[in-house]
Amino acid sequence: MATTTKKTTSKTTSDSGFSAAERAAMKARVDELRASGRSGAKKADEAEACLAAIAAMPDGDRGLAERIHALVTTAAPTLDPKTWYGMPAYAKDGKVVCYFKPAEKFGSRYATFGFEDKANLDDGTTWPTCYAVSGLTAADEKLFSKLVKQAAS
Repeated sequence: MATTTKKTTSKTTSDSGFSAAERAAMKARVDELRASGRSGAKKADEAEACLAAIAAMPDGDRGLAERIHALVTTAAPTLDPKTWYGMPAYAKDGKVVCYFKPAEKFGSRYATFGFEDKANLDDGTTWPTCYAVSGLTAADEKLFSKLVKQAAS
């Protein structure tokens, strides 16, 4: 069956509706699941994959990811670095607590630092779970450090 492509908001998508970047992220996740499920990948291997994902990023994203990585591993050393859909992530008991999504990955104008539902951030009936990141000030780092500590608790 031939695949046709269509142009939508400057992203080429297939008949499946997924862009090439989205399909690549899904493939990365399948590879991660295979590696951890079949071979019982060790935490050290997952941490190495996280650092490799950061190292492979373009300069702007890489600098932010390195700072986020240092912040997370200092604020919550109990979280395990790993990759999640090919992006740096930090897990507790195998479940992702927080992650860094580079801007370049999906052609966004900013990177994202986000928290998944495993994060212990509940505050009433609403709370933020995702932050746009185009740079990091000392105040930003202080906020993220506080959130990561709470999320990992």
